[in-house]
Amino acid sequence: MITAIVLIKTSVDRIPEIAESIAALDCVSEVFSVTGTYDLIAMVRVSRHDDLADVIPGRISKIPGVEGTDTHVAFRTYSQHDLEAAFAIGLDS
Repeated sequence: MITAIVLIKTSVDRIPEIAESIAALDCVSEVFSVTGTYDLIAMVRVSRHDDLADVIPGRISKIPGVEGTDTHVAFRTYSQHDLEAAFAIGLDS
């Protein structure tokens, strides 16, 4: 699974509606409304690199009110939740 973190600039008067439209896409797992330079951050998970082109410029960027995106592709994923689950394997409760 390939994970991309997409930083999104939007029309500020439509942030909730744009966030809901992005979150409705099947390959988007979360959308965060944030402070700072960008208005939203979306977590996109796809099975092939080519799928990123279909999702980010092909779908997210075409949502009315999206003004620009900046995409970062993850090399590895580190999660405290995943580490706790791995160490708990085989332990009896």
